[in-house]
Amino acid sequence: MTTPFPRYHITTFGCQMNKADSERMAGILEDMGFEYSEDPNQAKIILYNTCTIRDNAEQKVYSHLGRQADRKRKEPDLVLVMAGCVAQQEGESLLRRVPELDLVMGPQHANRLKDLLQQVFDGNQVVATESIHILEDITKPRRDSKATAWVNVIYGCNERCTYCVVPNVRGVEQSRTPAAIRAEMEELGQQGYKEVTLLGQNIDAYGRDLPGTTPEGRHLNTLTDLLYYVHDVPGIERIRFATSHPRYFTERLIKACAELPKVCEHFHIPFQSGDNEILKRMSRGYTQEKYRRIIDTIRKYMPDASISADAIVGFPGETEEQFENTLKLVDDIGFDLLNTAAYSPRPGTPAAVWEEQLSEEVKKDRLQRLNHLVNIKAYTRSQRYMERIEEVLVEDQNPKDAMQVMGRTRGNRLTFFTGNINQLKGQIVQVKINEVRAFSLTGEVVGKVLTGCSSY
Repeated sequence: MTTPFPRYHITTFGCQMNKADSERMAGILEDMGFEYSEDPNQAKIILYNTCTIRDNAEQKVYSHLGRQADRKRKEPDLVLVMAGCVAQQEGESLLRRVPELDLVMGPQHANRLKDLLQQVFDGNQVVATESIHILEDITKPRRDSKATAWVNVIYGCNERCTYCVVPNVRGVEQSRTPAAIRAEMEELGQQGYKEVTLLGQNIDAYGRDLPGTTPEGRHLNTLTDLLYYVHDVPGIERIRFATSHPRYFTERLIKACAELPKVCEHFHIPFQSGDNEILKRMSRGYTQEKYRRIIDTIRKYMPDASISADAIVGFPGETEEQFENTLKLVDDIGFDLLNTAAYSPRPGTPAAVWEEQLSEEVKKDRLQRLNHLVNIKAYTRSQRYMERIEEVLVEDQNPKDAMQVMGRTRGNRLTFFTGNINQLKGQIVQVKINEVRAFSLTGEVVGKVLTGCSSY
């Protein structure tokens, strides 16, 4: 292999961090002269950016990879890359399982893709999973959206939740400098992006590893400080952040979100379980009472704020009574959205080897019961939108109705309405809601906001 191939394809599994990593790697490939192909079978470089948070996500990766490995036996010049968390977790053992792989690379190496691929083109089979300091981005991402953008602010995670493999595969926390974050946001504003989501596996930890000041001498070593620092970036009209950890979520941060008009009234704060004993066994570092106080404080400052979260059912040793404590918390709080999952043992985590594993039948039953309650509560929460005028940032055409466009409210509710995507994409539109569902809304245009921030 002496010359790069013209077309590439990336399939992304997992979280927002993975999506952001894929955009950066796509930017590197296009900077190298490759063109994106929607169809993997038309590409000569195929990259799978993988997730290992649950076993079914991991197995999906192997299914996709197996098909392309079969293809490579007939087309030896095909380049197969496995990136992301499965790559980091399995490392060199992947080459024994799938010898057709050319490159195995962990998340910390995403910015090194060009150098690693050059080694492949020189005829090497490469594994890059060693722990390194993540290099600052210099190549521009190939962003999937023209209206909203991810901006990484902190990589890695120092938490040690007993069920979670993320610290093992994404490394220790490493904050980007505030100057680099602001510079990326300023460029996005100049390019016409209206909304930015600041990303971190544990975003509330931002700045703990920084010296504490910006080049201009401003004190800055918390997420709250960062929000104040980037809030006035021209062109950016909405700012979101994810994912938060209840252990570090402060009233100062909540007050900042209430004071800063560009910060959306939407908070994603996983609670994982509503039972204190289970939370202790998970090593989460808070109680369900503390979690409730956080939500109460948010609603004190922003009564209409949208709250989403993550929850796990069927954790090892979870009793029916402990599961019902989770149901009670969900019933009491009333989430706008809740991502739910049955516990899945992950390699290298303490909980995976505990003896009190629950049966798949019990986990499935509890997941169904939780999801039923989530749907009821989300539908109830949706009722407050009826007949209201919401500001919706138009992101795309409704894939099920070519006459409609879709976007999100400041509270992150997916909203559909009749409109021309060519005229409205990237615009903030005033929409009167006339139909509500558990997780989405429908309305009609009553006005358009072209400049300035929200009136909230």
